[in-house]
Amino acid sequence: MKKVMGALLLALGVMSVAQAADVVRIGFQKGGGLALMIKKNGSLERALAPTGVSVKWIEFPAGPQMLEALNAGSVDVGSTGAPPPIFSQAAGADLVYVAAEPPPVSGEAIIVKADSPIRTVADLRGKKVAFQRGSGSHLLLVAALDKAGLGIRDVQTTYLAPAEARAAFEAGAIDAWVIWDPYLAAAQHVYRPRVIADRTGLLPAYGFYLASRKLVERSPATLSTVLEQFAATGQWANTHQKEMIEMMAPQVGVPKEVIATWLGRAHAGTMPITPDVAASQQKVADLLYKEKVIPRPVTIAGHVWTWKPKRP
Repeated sequence: MKKVMGALLLALGVMSVAQAADVVRIGFQKGGGLALMIKKNGSLERALAPTGVSVKWIEFPAGPQMLEALNAGSVDVGSTGAPPPIFSQAAGADLVYVAAEPPPVSGEAIIVKADSPIRTVADLRGKKVAFQRGSGSHLLLVAALDKAGLGIRDVQTTYLAPAEARAAFEAGAIDAWVIWDPYLAAAQHVYRPRVIADRTGLLPAYGFYLASRKLVERSPATLSTVLEQFAATGQWANTHQKEMIEMMAPQVGVPKEVIATWLGRAHAGTMPITPDVAASQQKVADLLYKEKVIPRPVTIAGHVWTWKPKRP
């Protein structure tokens, strides 16, 4: 009887692994240009077809929500800015950094209305500032305040998702808004706001691809194929902006000029996590802990997978 039960449990275990490998669930954000391109052209589905793995795409409003889903086991891989995985780690999530993208500079900013008396980051003291908690914008605000000699507690923080923050900005219910592209580009085209800070001169904050440890351990080949497709699509996108604009405008639901502004200051470059990239992310984690934005220290080492891209 024990042998029968053991064989049954083993069979169930094998089935579970097989089922897990049958589909890879990819989380993406509204502003995830590369993901939208890959989703539309079906290149990842074609690349994985010989292995019997299908693809499921799941959209999220921002990185924190995506990583909540990854931690819950309903997403296998996704890309975010630097802070979301740190917040997830601080909350006990066991995620893995599997690749990186170059840090943005002007694609994320602190903006105020054109007629606002606020002209510098120092002027934010005591003001109401909206942003998505745990996002790259959260880090931008912390880093900009730190450089100005202030802390996050020197402003009135208002945690709002992009859509809600835009409504609050338009209504004048907040003094400043910290936001990323394409929402930033859209706001600039509609409101002509004043940018009081972007990432220029601040701590670099790479973009990251995160995966579940389950995917890393059980299906590294599938993960590598996913990353290869993002890398190849990024290389193509960097030199085909007109085609990207035509494809993305209806997908994202914003005018072509907004997409053009966004892509004009973006550069894709999917790459492995190097020691320098990991060290930069550790500095981000240390800054967030220093400012008591996260409740405990976070260590990046031990949460990195070494992707070895295929060479042409």
